[in-house]
Amino acid sequence: MRILAIDYGTKKCGLAVTDPLQLIATGLETVPTGQLYDWLADYLACEEVSDLVVGESLQEDGTANPVQGEIVGFERKFARLYPHVTLHRQEEYRTSVRARESLLTMGMKKKQRRDKARVDRIAAALLLQDFLEERR
Repeated sequence: MRILAIDYGTKKCGLAVTDPLQLIATGLETVPTGQLYDWLADYLACEEVSDLVVGESLQEDGTANPVQGEIVGFERKFARLYPHVTLHRQEEYRTSVRARESLLTMGMKKKQRRDKARVDRIAAALLLQDFLEERR
């Protein structure tokens, strides 16, 4: 079974997934937030997912970002729709910054580094990789 991760945003959500052995996190897709439940229904119908990791959006001082309320609402609805999938929260502070740094390290051009969808996918993969490392 795979582990799916969501870097939840008010406009778009970055998604990442592990391999079936749950060893490697890979950026999967970026989905408009309004289409997230439809995307999840399609994906979960085709793939076996045991866990969902949702990024916890906190500010530098540890207080919740405004988007955190939306994340809690998403988690509640998801838990009702998919009770067989275990929900986890993972601190996502600076994942977008780390994603941009990764793109720079890989030699991506400035235009490619500004592609928010690409950054969201990589941020979700970093979030998921952090979760996997903490579990080990």
